[in-house]
Amino acid sequence: MRILVTGGAGFIGSHIADALLGDGHEVAVVDDLSSGRRENVPGGATFFEGDIRDGAFVDRVFDEFGPQQVSHQAAQTSVSVSTREPGRDAEINVLGTINLLDASARTKLERFVFASTGGAIYGEVADGERARVGWPPRPLSPYACSKLAAEHYLEAYNYERGLDYRVVRYANVYGPRQDPHGEAGVVAIFSQRLLAGESLQINARKEVGDEGCVRDYVYVADCVRANLLALGGKLGEPIVNVCTGEGCTTQALALKLAEAIGMEPELRHADRRAGDVERSVLDGGDFLGAHPPTPLATGLAETVEWFRQRG
Repeated sequence: MRILVTGGAGFIGSHIADALLGDGHEVAVVDDLSSGRRENVPGGATFFEGDIRDGAFVDRVFDEFGPQQVSHQAAQTSVSVSTREPGRDAEINVLGTINLLDASARTKLERFVFASTGGAIYGEVADGERARVGWPPRPLSPYACSKLAAEHYLEAYNYERGLDYRVVRYANVYGPRQDPHGEAGVVAIFSQRLLAGESLQINARKEVGDEGCVRDYVYVADCVRANLLALGGKLGEPIVNVCTGEGCTTQALALKLAEAIGMEPELRHADRRAGDVERSVLDGGDFLGAHPPTPLATGLAETVEWFRQRG
């Protein structure tokens, strides 16, 4: 198969590109390197540097590479950035996706796999509950709105133009290659700060001093597996939650990471971050039952070791 991975120089996309090459597929990567790194692009992949907001660029990639399938990972992924720059968020996550869908429909693409967000689309998830795929969406940030809009466009392109698609709704993904700079990727941020002997900031869930928001932390390898199953037509349902089904507060995460490193962390408490939901825990349904996730302790240990090796 010829498979195009958008955002393939980034965190999740580069792992997917690696796995696809390992399975013997022909892979091309599209990335504008605004957040991805050129060194993340696997040596065996064709690389197209450019912006998915540029429709002419997208058309050129499809015409030159001729993909049979697409794994669409490129996105503006920060909730806080989306609240400050909702227009930019929509340009990338909605208009950029439409460019890819237009090219996919024009070239009769076999399958389009879209990386969405389970961690934001469902809104607040009450204590003791897990958000299922069938829940009514309740996006509370521009980021969630843009991802949900893209999902609706997928439905429309399927209905009108016969484009086959699958949606993988990620919980909070972590793992090697996650960017520790900026405002996203708390596991990466905490790992780097702990290894540098620095304090950790716990943003409040409600009030300063509490243990912080509750999240469902899923290891990147589990997201890769979901994408490979989706591309291979083995996902079953058109939309799945990729998650663990277990919640973890920010403070508990900090303590688990510190334990993996073997140190006592210094914690600082701060205000709630704009756009953050208080609690997000997902229900993986039959998919999670058939594909048990990586235990959090295992994933954190592997992530910490990756950061340790890179100083």
